[in-house]
Amino acid sequence: MIKSILCAVDISQPKVETEVLKIAAQFAELNNAQLDVITVVPDFGMSVVGSFFNADHTAKANAEAKTVLNKLVEGVLGAEVNQKVRHIVAMGSAYEEILKTAEAANTDLIVIGAHKPDFKDYLLGPNAARVVRHSECSVYVVR
Repeated sequence: MIKSILCAVDISQPKVETEVLKIAAQFAELNNAQLDVITVVPDFGMSVVGSFFNADHTAKANAEAKTVLNKLVEGVLGAEVNQKVRHIVAMGSAYEEILKTAEAANTDLIVIGAHKPDFKDYLLGPNAARVVRHSECSVYVVR
């Protein structure tokens, strides 16, 4: 039985993620499961790139991502459903943070979108493929 669903979305592509959110919400409703929605913000804090940002950049990026995620979920699923959803903003590598969050939350199902892969994705693997390969729970990929 599915008790916990983690839906991974990219807030920079709201039109693409609409279908992913809808499908995750349908699974949650059918199973009377908790729906968690996660977005991952890249962490530039410790890298060479991070030296170009102000010290409070990470906190501002996190706060803005939380606001955008909340608006996206409410816009797609409605205010009533949005109040029941746990909104998660993680910082780091997308697939690593999705997997860590799923494990910590005892997630039964991850719902994630997949885009048409670029050439570089065939060499490195897109986030969805990495999540599928390394997840300890079921993964539903929305194309």
